Amino acid sequence: MSKDMTIRNAEGTWVVRAGGAVLGETRKALELNEEGLASVVYFPRDDIAMAFLDKTEKVTHCPKKGDASHYSIVTKSTTLKDAAWSYEAPLDAAERIKGYLAFYPSDTLAVERL
Repeated sequence: MSKDMTIRNAEGTWVVRAGGAVLGETRKALELNEEGLASVVYFPRDDIAMAFLDKTEKVTHCPKKGDASHYSIVTKSTTLKDAAWSYEAPLDAAERIKGYLAFYPSDTLAVERL
């Protein structure tokens, strides 16, 4: 892991909600911190209702973490396009987040510590 990127166990219980529905809750979240950026909480896939996520064609690249696949979230009332991402084959420095998902908070999507 580089000096300007750290990954640690996120303390407590974390929940992600979209359109008012709980998509996941975990005590096994990871918190990734990169210098100059807001912290990001990653949820294990096993703790997310993956039936509500559809993989999209969007892929972004981070020189520290690798290529990120994106997912849209389907709620009762709308589809949140590219609202989640995952590093499915992360670079060595980010290996701990393999199998985890992160979410873009918005007016209709919340990531919260309980």
